[in-house]
Amino acid sequence: MRKIVAFEHMTLDGYVSSGKGTGFEWTHRAYSEELAAYARHIQEDFDLPVYGRETYLGMYGYWSTQPNEESSQTERAHAEWVNAVDKIVCSTTLESADWNNTTLVRGDLAEQFGRLKEQPGGTIAIYASPKLVHSFLDLGLIDEFRVVVHPVVIGGGTPLFPAGSDFALDLVESRSFDSGAVYLRYSVA
Repeated sequence: MRKIVAFEHMTLDGYVSSGKGTGFEWTHRAYSEELAAYARHIQEDFDLPVYGRETYLGMYGYWSTQPNEESSQTERAHAEWVNAVDKIVCSTTLESADWNNTTLVRGDLAEQFGRLKEQPGGTIAIYASPKLVHSFLDLGLIDEFRVVVHPVVIGGGTPLFPAGSDFALDLVESRSFDSGAVYLRYSVA
């Protein structure tokens, strides 16, 4: 059975989006070449990226135009992968999903992703998309969290875990980086 992973960048005070601009502007401080290289390991089993509407529009806007002459080797590798792989965007408001190899899912998440988990393949990964993560949590669909904690405090925004969340996690892997970021991988107990 496939698993569903939430892959998040999070502030030390628990927020995954500032709610300003792209919502992730605070990640630049600790996003080093060391962390970028390790991100390949974090994502090596991902074969189906999933986005909520806001994250999809940001990712599509950036990655669909990559790689370019200024792209690093890490950016080039990710751009080639994300532009070629099948993707899903979950939204009730988007009219279409124009990024190549993207399917728009509007309906019952439990039914559609329950079916996807039963199909052969690698890991289904929700990238950022905190509101979508909250919906998946409510439905009991998330099997694992892969979180990069950044050494910043922003004081508000969208938290990774909504109020009332109550479940146990088992640590699978951790690593710290010279930039001060820390990677934590937890499975839902």
